[in-house]
Amino acid sequence: MGNLNLSVLIPIIVYFSLMYIIGIYAAKILSKVAKSKGDGSQYMEEYMTGGRDTGGFVLAMTLVATYLSAGSFIGGPGTAYTIGLAWVFLAMSQMPTGYYTVSVLGKKFAIISRKVNCNTITDFLRARYRSNAVVILASLSIIFFITAAMAAQWIGAARLLQGSTGLDYKVALFFFGITVVVHTAIGGYRGVVLNDTLQGIVMTISTVALFAMVLVKGGGITNIIQNMKAIDPGMISPMGVDPGFTSKAWVTSYWVLVGFAVIGLPSVAQRAMSYKDTKSLSSGIKYGTVVSIVLLLGMHLVGAFGSTLVSGIESGDLVVPTLAVSLFPDVLAGIMLAGPLAAVMSTVDSQLLVVVGAIVNDLYVNYIKPQVAEDAKRVSKLTIGTTIVMGIVTFLLAIDPPELMVWLNLFATAGQISTFLWPTILGLYWKKANKEGAIASMIVGMVSYVIFNYNYPRPLGMHAIVASLILSLIAFVVVSKFTKEPSKDIIETFWGI
Repeated sequence: MGNLNLSVLIPIIVYFSLMYIIGIYAAKILSKVAKSKGDGSQYMEEYMTGGRDTGGFVLAMTLVATYLSAGSFIGGPGTAYTIGLAWVFLAMSQMPTGYYTVSVLGKKFAIISRKVNCNTITDFLRARYRSNAVVILASLSIIFFITAAMAAQWIGAARLLQGSTGLDYKVALFFFGITVVVHTAIGGYRGVVLNDTLQGIVMTISTVALFAMVLVKGGGITNIIQNMKAIDPGMISPMGVDPGFTSKAWVTSYWVLVGFAVIGLPSVAQRAMSYKDTKSLSSGIKYGTVVSIVLLLGMHLVGAFGSTLVSGIESGDLVVPTLAVSLFPDVLAGIMLAGPLAAVMSTVDSQLLVVVGAIVNDLYVNYIKPQVAEDAKRVSKLTIGTTIVMGIVTFLLAIDPPELMVWLNLFATAGQISTFLWPTILGLYWKKANKEGAIASMIVGMVSYVIFNYNYPRPLGMHAIVASLILSLIAFVVVSKFTKEPSKDIIETFWGI
């Protein structure tokens, strides 16, 4: 794969061109908002939530596409290639992501976000706790952890392009990065969700096709399983090739990390602000769950089954591009690889949108130059400029990648969850949740996770996220109980009494 493979690269270029076209379409809508209303806050609402008119199918696609990322389409299959079917079982904990998010946050989150004009998760926390400390902690956490997450996604995409087209890693990184930055900068949320819809469709088609071809070339499931057993009996064991790696405690904690707790991811939670109506919400749950099953099971089985078809690759992250190129004619391989690339791009543009919102909407407009909010054109220039700067930062972070990007992705995911899960859920449903409790929970969550991750990565055999969430929940409840309750105004706004 050292030589440039134009037959694979050209379909990918065509696909990326569609991203630009969609971004330009969304940019025209943003431009009309900027010119007709002239209000920076209204511009930010359109930029961050797309006018809150997301339909059911689009909601499902953007939820699935936002969360199912390079970890699910590159790093996940790469780990399944190394560990076997045990990792497929672990990965399926992501299946109900969309269901959890819109069911738990659901109607109330959307109603409240409209009532108090929330454009980001930090806007929600500001309205609920009315604390500068909460907003600043949330914004800094978003910038730190999501930037790390974006770097992981960019690494995955660049490796995919490198492995399938022969592009140099840094060239591939730039090629992918410039596409993401441009369509996000000019199109905002509407451009992102429209791209997510296309990407969700492409992801589904390529997953089904790749899985079918692996079955055909592998001689059917029975033959593939026998060949996996011949490589290593642990490949078909529920415990994996390393029983210590997939203990019961670890498996259970992993279902917390990438299952229920994904509600704490700002880029995922923000989707629950933007749907149009109850019908859209219900449709989003149904479509999202079905698509998640197809994509997660299909791609991770591709990685595990691929161990019988290709060997000797330098990194598990390259198993999907290697399979695509070896199983399909070059042009078709390029089309198949658009699926994993779509998964990465759909996550990165959503993450980039959240980081830009944290910098521009949550910090700059609120604390540095509030007067900017009155000028839509200035806000527009600021968002585009910030998007470009964050793109450059992410590019620099991704230049020297770790061997398996799935671990960097999990670090960033857990960091966000440990910060946002309880302030979001308890803020929505517990009347006594107050700013002191939220601050305590966020600090304890962030600090304890970092400490556990680097010093005690498996407390009691579990992923560090479990201990962090327990400690942050205790901190929230205890501090809230012994400090002043929220004001009557906050209670009335959120509960109407």
